[in-house]
Amino acid sequence: MKYIGITPEGFLPHEGDLIATLLDHGLDHLHLRKPGASRHEVEELLRSIPHRCYNRIVLHDHFELAAAYRLAGVHLNRRNPMPPAAVPGYTPALSRSCHTLDELGQGEGYAYQFLSPLFDSLSKQGYRAAFTPGQLAEAAERRIINERVMALGGITPERVAAVRQWHFGGVVLLGYLWQEPTPEGVIDRLNRIRTV
Repeated sequence: MKYIGITPEGFLPHEGDLIATLLDHGLDHLHLRKPGASRHEVEELLRSIPHRCYNRIVLHDHFELAAAYRLAGVHLNRRNPMPPAAVPGYTPALSRSCHTLDELGQGEGYAYQFLSPLFDSLSKQGYRAAFTPGQLAEAAERRIINERVMALGGITPERVAAVRQWHFGGVVLLGYLWQEPTPEGVIDRLNRIRTV
């Protein structure tokens, strides 16, 4: 199972260090998502992250920085639905967000896709689960949900068993991961998810 983190929308003190800590302690990829942040602000955050982590960072905005820093990839979303222009010698992995099972069926060409919200969101008030357990079980049986589909929305240690049962390739952590934004807190939360 893959473990993917998404940064909170706002900037945190020592966020670059927290990102490196998570990647050093078992997070597979970190999605840098800062809607509304300027290119300069995102680049400053990237510069605060050790270079050894760049091949595991995915951008949600300012895609031109992915090539400049040789990051793992870019994540297509409603704000940025198109892949960046080709850069000789660099091909970013593509991922995207899906909010229906039909969207997942059109997922060729993506390294992986997020499906959300799986459960009621921990970070977005009023963002409720969009799927029933029966719908998810049927989608897993039909292989719509597979190892390239990541579960997002309301992921906690208590829900990981269900995610595995529905054959998701991994979990995406946002609200749960950042509830205690200290090195010890984020490591503890990541470990709790990884050990169930």
